[in-house]
Amino acid sequence: MTVAKPALRPTTPNFSSGPCAKRPGWTPENLKDAPLGRSHRAKVGKAKLKLAIDLTREVLDVPADYKIGIVPASDTGAVEMALWSLLGPRPVTTIAWESFGDGWVTDIVKQLKLKDVTKLSAGYGEIPDLAKADPASDIVFTWNGTTSGVRVPNADWIAADREGLTICDATSAAFAQPLDWAKLDVVTFSWQKALGGEAAHGMLILSPRAVARLESYTPSWPMPKIFRMTKGGKLIEGIFQGETINTPSMLCVEDYLDALTWAKSVGGLKGLIGRADANTKVLADWKAKTPWVDFLATDVAIRSNTSVCMKVVDPAITALPADAQAAFAKALVGAVEKEAAGFDLGAYRDAPPGLRIWCGATVEAADVAKLTEWLDWAFETTKAALPKAA
Repeated sequence: MTVAKPALRPTTPNFSSGPCAKRPGWTPENLKDAPLGRSHRAKVGKAKLKLAIDLTREVLDVPADYKIGIVPASDTGAVEMALWSLLGPRPVTTIAWESFGDGWVTDIVKQLKLKDVTKLSAGYGEIPDLAKADPASDIVFTWNGTTSGVRVPNADWIAADREGLTICDATSAAFAQPLDWAKLDVVTFSWQKALGGEAAHGMLILSPRAVARLESYTPSWPMPKIFRMTKGGKLIEGIFQGETINTPSMLCVEDYLDALTWAKSVGGLKGLIGRADANTKVLADWKAKTPWVDFLATDVAIRSNTSVCMKVVDPAITALPADAQAAFAKALVGAVEKEAAGFDLGAYRDAPPGLRIWCGATVEAADVAKLTEWLDWAFETTKAALPKAA
């Protein structure tokens, strides 16, 4: 079969899973009100940071009694602050099914050296038995596995009367999937994900139960300055009012404010979820009529609507040795990128070879549809270039 080269390219060909595409209509002019060259501790700086916190609460429907802080080092920094500050007094259950979840397990076991740790794990495209999570333990998990395209289906598996804390890395779920706040004690994410913000800034959201743990428990290990959230046994409230631990970029803050304002304009959280779902539906409809591709997560109940991971299932390709399959996937992605029809589409380096297509709210469904045409062309072109069997 010969597939003609498509005539149209996506208007925005950026499909990276982080940093993600800027919102539709974004230009640098949107950042003209950033207080550049001013102190983040000046009145204008504090006001911008406080507004970022307030708009985050509004768009994500965060309960009024939860604390929201802007912290350093992106989502990674936010997760590490939670792990180092809160873990220790109880057993820990870790739930991991992809590389970032595994990374948190490594930190808990090898860096914090906690002994009473139960690991629930699954391979790429699958999810562990969530019912096995012990409510008496602290539970650490990702809501959406960015590198596997697998998300938890809901929070029903978390006990309402749990004794431990739930620490949730929600960086590719926030602003695209509903988070059950009553079941979550710590939630983290970064600006560079679902709203297409800039890198290096993280968000840390704490429930009253998490605050109570912070104020009643002192870890036995030394605590780096950028992780410290208490002083004299009390929460440092300023962190959660815009008085950041370290110096933020006011240009990045302005960009996040722009993204949040746009989010409100498209219907808030409901609108954002709807846009991500619509983008993912384009891929589902394409897969239904395309025999060479399938989702890595075959169970739709756990399939991500943001970091959508797909695999090549054409028999001629799956019959190749593993390294040749990986080379084919890389060549397929390269063919699309060479035509400037889609960028950053390759699977994560630790994941099975294939595609990873960001479908979060800042992406347009029409662009996803155009991308699929280029993927069909690239597949046939790359397959035709394979050496013929003797």
